[in-house]
Amino acid sequence: MEALKPRIFAGEGTPESDWLNWNGLAALHEIGPEALVPFDSRAVFVAPHPDDEVLGMGGLMARLAKMQRRLALVAVTDGDASHQGSSLWPVERLRTERPVETRAALQRLHASNVELTRMQIGDGQVRYAESHLTERLKAMFRSTDVVITTWRLDGHPDHEATGRATAQACLATGATLIEVPVWTWHWASPGDARVPWSRARRLSLDAGTHARKRDAVQAFTSQIEDDPSTGRQAVLSPHVLDRLLRDFEVVFV
Repeated sequence: MEALKPRIFAGEGTPESDWLNWNGLAALHEIGPEALVPFDSRAVFVAPHPDDEVLGMGGLMARLAKMQRRLALVAVTDGDASHQGSSLWPVERLRTERPVETRAALQRLHASNVELTRMQIGDGQVRYAESHLTERLKAMFRSTDVVITTWRLDGHPDHEATGRATAQACLATGATLIEVPVWTWHWASPGDARVPWSRARRLSLDAGTHARKRDAVQAFTSQIEDDPSTGRQAVLSPHVLDRLLRDFEVVFV
């Protein structure tokens, strides 16, 4: 069955050209930020790692900031395990630098007034702290909040655990949940039955917002540059960014 196919993360994944040539993306129902986040609601972005909030949701965040919506960002981890064995980016440096990169990215989105909370859960360890994260989120959320986080079946363990914890906290508090695919674009294929396309909506980005999002990603120096100390290419290599820096974003409502 299609729904039982494994999610494969090897190689460069599904080319962006395949996604853009698929009529299904263009056919998604369009939705605006004002419909996603009503005037009297706070938008709470819950990101497993620094950069997920920009890669998956940066355009939405920028548009909401321009509309003067109340914004909050929960950084679940500090992303300090992104460069295993690196002498250029050891854990200690990443733990310091990645939150700095986040602040710079938010400024480039014109969203520097975001209320930021760092959970400081271990990078790669979110599933083991899922209950703890759920309880902390429950204490933060309000019934009028609209909470945006990574999809519960996105493929990355931290993304999925964050999605599950956020969903549980929304259920307990009455907050509205919106999920965002990030790694999905790598392992899935156009029309993939494992993806809830019926819940998918398309958020178009005007030229200014799109430019701000692209500029914000450049703030994540640790992620966009190759690592000569290990010989590994950038975590956010060009083929990854191609799929995440479109002039629209997709959310699951």
